[in-house]
Amino acid sequence: MTDPRRRLPSMDALLKEPEVVPLINRYGRETVKDSLRRALDRARAEADPERSDPVDLRRAAERELEARSRPSLRRTLNGTGVVLHTNLGRAPLADAAGRAQAEAAGYGNVEFSLATGRRGSRYDHCSEVVCELTGADAAIIANNNAAAVALVVNELARGREVLVSRGELVEIGGTFRIPDVVGRSGGRLREVGTTNRTRVSDYAAAVSESTGLILRVHPSNYRVEGFSARPSLGALVSLAREHGIPLAHDLGSGLLDADLLPGFPEGPTARGSLAAGVDVATWSGDKLLGGPQAGIIAGDAALIGRLRRNPLLRAFRVDKTTLAALEATLMLYRDPELAVRRIPALRMLREPVETVEARAAAARPEPPPRSGARVEVVRTEAMVGGGAFPGFAIPSAGWAVTGIDVERLAAECRAGPLPLIGRIERAAFIVDVRTLPDEETARAAAALTSALDRLADV
Repeated sequence: MTDPRRRLPSMDALLKEPEVVPLINRYGRETVKDSLRRALDRARAEADPERSDPVDLRRAAERELEARSRPSLRRTLNGTGVVLHTNLGRAPLADAAGRAQAEAAGYGNVEFSLATGRRGSRYDHCSEVVCELTGADAAIIANNNAAAVALVVNELARGREVLVSRGELVEIGGTFRIPDVVGRSGGRLREVGTTNRTRVSDYAAAVSESTGLILRVHPSNYRVEGFSARPSLGALVSLAREHGIPLAHDLGSGLLDADLLPGFPEGPTARGSLAAGVDVATWSGDKLLGGPQAGIIAGDAALIGRLRRNPLLRAFRVDKTTLAALEATLMLYRDPELAVRRIPALRMLREPVETVEARAAAARPEPPPRSGARVEVVRTEAMVGGGAFPGFAIPSAGWAVTGIDVERLAAECRAGPLPLIGRIERAAFIVDVRTLPDEETARAAAALTSALDRLADV
C-alpha cells in the first residue's frame, strides 16, 4: 500500500498556494511557515490520508494562527453590574480620552518644551488642569495611587513615624496593605486609636519629635458602623498645623465633587479635602474620576516640588498615553454636565433604573427554542466597585437566564469571540445592563444568544 505521507505537499508548494498569500500578508511569512510546518508534522504523525490535502493543511494552520494571534488582554462585555470592576479594568475611558491616547501613541512633547525648544518635564502635563479643578497650588501624576502614597511617605517621612488610625490600616486590593506601603516606603508606622474609635486626642498623644507625617486614609472598601468615632478632617488639619507636621489625605477612589453623584453616600472629595487645608491629597485616576490608571497628587506647592525631585518618582513615572487620556478626562470636568454625559463611569452610575430597565427590555435576547433556556427582564442591584461606597447598592435591571446549566453558560459566554461576563445568583445567570452602554447592549444580547446556541448543539 502507498504510504499516505508521500502525498503530503512540500512546504514550498504550500507557501505558493493562492489562499496562503493573504495569511502571509497578515501574519508574516515566517509565522505562517511555522504553523504550516506543525500542520505537516501532525499529518505525518497520524498518517491520515484525509489530512494530506493542501486545503486541510492550510485550514489547520489558519486556525492555529488565529488562536496564537488572539491577544491575552481582550475587550469584554461587562454584565456584572459592578461599574468600577477592578478585574475588568475599572473605569472605561471616555471617547475623548481614547482619542487622546491614540494621538499620543506617536511622537509627542512629553518631555519637550514647545515654548523654549528645550527639555521639558512630563510632570507639567495635567498639573494645571488638576489645580484648576481642585484649588490645589500644585500637582503631579504618578502611575497609580499606591505609588502616589508611597512617594508621599518616602519624601515626607522617610526614617520617621507616620501616624495612622488603626481603623484606617486597610488592605487596598491584591494583598497590598497600608502598613506595608508605609514600611516599604521608608516610614515607621505608628498606630493610633482603635479599630472603631479614634479621636484627635489619640493623634495628639502620639505626636513626638520623631513624627514626620499624619496620614489620613479613606477606608473605601469597607465601613465601620455602630459604636464608632473618627475625628473630622478639620480637626486633624488644626493639629497638624499646631505641631508643624504635614497632613496627607489618601482619598482612594477620589471623587472630585459630591455634586457629581447626587443621592450617593457622603464621602471625601478632592476639592473638599484640599479646601479643608490638607497639605497633600492623593487619589486614583481610574476609579470615580473615570480616567486611566494614575495616581494624582495635589496640594502645597513646596511639598509637591519636593516630590518632583524625589528619585523614586522615576520608578513611578507615568506613560505618555496615560497622561494624554487623563488630561482629556480632566478637561471634561470643566463643565460638570458635560462630564456626566461623556464619562462612562459617571453616566452609568447616574442612569435612572427605569431607563436601564427599558434598555434591557428593548434588547432582550430570544434564546433558541432547543436550548430550553428562558430569558426574563428582572430588577437587580448594581454596585459601584473599585473600593467606592462599600455596601451601597444601586437599583438596576438586566436579564435572568434560567432553565439551563448556568455554570456552563457562564463559561460559554466567556469563551465567545467577544467575551460576556455576568454573574450567577441562585439558579440564574444574570446580565446586568447598567454596566452595558447603549452600543454594547445589542452585542451582549448577540453574545448570549450565540452562547446558548452553541450549548444547544453540544
